[in-house]
Amino acid sequence: MAYIINLTNGTQLASVEDGTIDQSTTLKLVGKNYAGYGEIQNENFVHLLENFSSANQPASPLSGQIWFDSSVKKLKFYDGTKFRTTGGAEVSTTQPVGLTTGDFWWDTTNNQLYAQNASGGFVLIGPQSIGTTVTAMVTGQVRDNAQTNRTVIKGTVDDNVVFIISNSEFTIDATDPANVISGFDVVRQGLTLRNTTSATNGVTATAHRFYGTATNADRLNGQPASSYALSGNANFTSVVRFGDTGFTVGAANDLFIGVDSTGSGDEGIIENTVGQKIRFKVKSSAGVTTEPFNVQAGGLIPTTTATYDIGDVNYKWRNIYANSFIGLATNATNLQVGSNYRTGDVNATNNTVAVRDSSGNIAANTFNGIATSAKYADLAEKYTTDQHYPVGTLITIGGEAEATACEGDEMCIGVISTKPAYLMNSDSEGQAVALVGRVPVRITGPVNKGDKVYVASNGTASAEADGDIIGIALEDNDRHEETLVECILKL
Repeated sequence: MAYIINLTNGTQLASVEDGTIDQSTTLKLVGKNYAGYGEIQNENFVHLLENFSSANQPASPLSGQIWFDSSVKKLKFYDGTKFRTTGGAEVSTTQPVGLTTGDFWWDTTNNQLYAQNASGGFVLIGPQSIGTTVTAMVTGQVRDNAQTNRTVIKGTVDDNVVFIISNSEFTIDATDPANVISGFDVVRQGLTLRNTTSATNGVTATAHRFYGTATNADRLNGQPASSYALSGNANFTSVVRFGDTGFTVGAANDLFIGVDSTGSGDEGIIENTVGQKIRFKVKSSAGVTTEPFNVQAGGLIPTTTATYDIGDVNYKWRNIYANSFIGLATNATNLQVGSNYRTGDVNATNNTVAVRDSSGNIAANTFNGIATSAKYADLAEKYTTDQHYPVGTLITIGGEAEATACEGDEMCIGVISTKPAYLMNSDSEGQAVALVGRVPVRITGPVNKGDKVYVASNGTASAEADGDIIGIALEDNDRHEETLVECILKL
């Protein structure tokens, strides 16, 4: 009667007939009454003991079967599809298939270890380098010049140290060639790039760089941050130098400052390239900002008329040269007369300009000329008065002096003048009395333009015909109190 052989899960594996051997599996299954079964049975036990040790995988394996791969010295199990390594990595030159999450694969081509992730791909465990060179973050110790070992991390690519990370700053001991790291002499606290030596003052001599955004930096091109000016708060503590090409100010390069090195020599230039003027502003002692002048195409122009000076009483210009001067000069050494220049003189000196002396007199040997006009309107003469009378007072002969205020029945000789056009007896004592012309007259009561004006009382006049006529009113006046009214004298 045949043997029915079942698997652990109860599934029938095989039916072995009497006197036969079933070889559907790696083991030989012996039927009843098979001659020589002992050898076969014992060999099955031996094969189990050695886990089918062979360089070739067992034929007809069952799921769960163990096989020792003698070619690679690895214990493997059959997963129903293939033999997989137990307790180690899958070893192959190409990426294996059929692994599960967490399984390892050793890439014999590049000598790298991978782990399979949940999505079926492989993640590199290490090393980072491929081949015989080192490409990795390498920890180690470097001896400094005080013979102290320093722990560092060396960023290495293809056996070349590109940067060093250190928790402290130190100088590498260069007396031992085995301790030397090419491109490094001083290792700074933090990260030091290759070929950033003490001699370069923090500037990398080769093309090794940080590429990306840095939130801060102690140096720029080897210079400390204190050597640079902020665009929003520039503060220069030493001389700032620009080339001859100069610099511009303004969003549209409005103002140019530079040097013209062509021609006869270096010449400074301040040029307004956009606007029509260059404005100069200063602050006064009171802290008020003023703008004395600006430069325009037509020249140097003050911002307001008759406000600002050139020089002052303490600081004077030596000489001012011009083809002509138009304006008021308070002082002059010479006055041009024709093609000659003459000095002023209080004496009647030949070829000089007549100047008043301390008494207000002008000296001349002879005066030749015609007066065609006068600034003021009346002809006056000085008379002594018994008191000082106001302008416009009618004057007659009498009183304690030569003249006094005129009353209604007295003859008027003139009116006290304020600004005579011509004053006779100017050196005499007394007041200027207008004899002819137009003068302000003290009038009491209303008067119309063209009315005759007569002597009243206390040196005043009136439009009423009480006294002698003294003149004609040149303007209207409707006031009843005493008022100065412009009149033409008719004495």
